[in-house]
Amino acid sequence: MATRNCNFCGSQIEPGTGILFVRKDGNVMNFCSRKCEVNMIEMHRVPRRVRWTNEYHNIKEMKKQSTKN
Repeated sequence: MATRNCNFCGSQIEPGTGILFVRKDGNVMNFCSRKCEVNMIEMHRVPRRVRWTNEYHNIKEMKKQSTKN
C-alpha cells in the first residue's frame, strides 16, 4: 500500500495509522496525529508558521539560500 502525507506537518503516514477527516464539502484530509488535527481544524493554524512542520523548514531553507546569492 502507498503511504500518505499529513496535510498539516507533511510527514508520511503508514497504512493503518493516522486520522482521516472529511469536511462537509467532501474534502478529505489526512493527519498523522491528534496534534496535527487540532492545530489545523480547531486552532486554524497555518503550517508555514508552525516551527515543527516540514513546510516551515522548507521555507526557512529557501530564505537561507536566497540570502546567500
